[in-house]
Amino acid sequence: MNAISTPAIEDPRALLRHLYDVAVQRALPLHNTAAHLPPPPKGRTLVLGAGKAGGAMAQAVEALWPPEAPLSGLVVTRYGHIPPRPVGLAQRIEVVEAAHPVPDAAGLEAAQRILALTQGLTEDDLVLCLISGGGSSLLTLPCEGLTLEDKQRINRQLLESGAHIGEMNTVRKHLSRIKGGRLAAACTPARVVTLTISDVPGDDVSVIASGPTVADATTCADALDILRRYGIEVPAVVQQQLEAGALETPKPGDPRLARCTTNLIATPQQSLEAAAEAARALGVRAYVLSDEIEGESREVGKVHAALARSTALGRSSFEAPCVILSGGETTVTVRPRAEGQPKGRGGRAGEFCMGLAQALGGQANVWALAADTDGIDGVEDNAGALVTPDTLARAAAHGLKLADHLARNDAVGFFEPLGDLVVTGPTHTNVNDFRALLVTRS
Repeated sequence: MNAISTPAIEDPRALLRHLYDVAVQRALPLHNTAAHLPPPPKGRTLVLGAGKAGGAMAQAVEALWPPEAPLSGLVVTRYGHIPPRPVGLAQRIEVVEAAHPVPDAAGLEAAQRILALTQGLTEDDLVLCLISGGGSSLLTLPCEGLTLEDKQRINRQLLESGAHIGEMNTVRKHLSRIKGGRLAAACTPARVVTLTISDVPGDDVSVIASGPTVADATTCADALDILRRYGIEVPAVVQQQLEAGALETPKPGDPRLARCTTNLIATPQQSLEAAAEAARALGVRAYVLSDEIEGESREVGKVHAALARSTALGRSSFEAPCVILSGGETTVTVRPRAEGQPKGRGGRAGEFCMGLAQALGGQANVWALAADTDGIDGVEDNAGALVTPDTLARAAAHGLKLADHLARNDAVGFFEPLGDLVVTGPTHTNVNDFRALLVTRS
């Protein structure tokens, strides 16, 4: 491929943002739902769902479901994540909003209502479950002995611990009355078809939104080990139930899940490949590292920096000019703050960019964008950030010390004064982290 010179490289920021937009577009529910919808059943169709893509998934089903076929249900999504309703599209599925990443009373009420809707289902009925990332927080129904306040505290501690998503969701499943296959079990004897958008490394459907409709192979003992590993306490009555195995989830082979199927309708790999194709269409080489990268965000940033530097210097198997793409779900361990130190703001993508910028040290010929495909990095209103060859020089001109911002996990405080935050608003989908590095020749 002759990609020695291309106008696309003349505006690195625009190119990187274009690739991000393409990746998001590939994962939008309306583009991916039709092929996975079952035919209407003999009985009624009940739609239940949770996740940051929930509103868009519900609208896709409403647009594609036969108008003469019965359709009703309830879906919960994050605050501000209901997309504008297309003109002329009748609403048949109720969509409500709740908090993410820490659950709130609205999410509790939504979960209670969703579980109640499963009562009275028959073999002739179909339950269509719409599941996407964020559902673990949005679909919250604490187990016996656990209050909402307990659940909120445990969620915060998990989020700040550096635990990876599989570990967090193992705990969440066992402290819930609706996750870990319990929602599907409650739908018996109806047929359950789950449409899911993956936001987890490896596309493990039992991990996405803590798998409310999927059998769970993890155990109470696994959840206890994780809680102990990260020093997270649960009420004594819950501890006792976990130790006794009383909070066990439905396992593979459970007869209550015999009529349940799950279809992945969008995945991180598909979005990365779409971005790679878009780069190649502009005459830029593209390499997809992996859609399963995990680890501390800042450390993953350092590894990407090493790869970009070697590529820029012609010491890599990747040939510059090129775009290097990766996805997955990194983690951020929140550092203790010194007394009087302001609280940091930011998420995984921003933390990655700080680690990357620090490790690059002003390396010429490397630009990068890292952003969450749901449009929200952590709990802020930005999706991520950009890194350029002059990031550190511009930061110094603003009196910003990168090491200080890394020490308090403050990506927003670092990149906002530089004008390098990526702000998209909610995208109405979620296939997790997106990272793109543009490397030209030295």
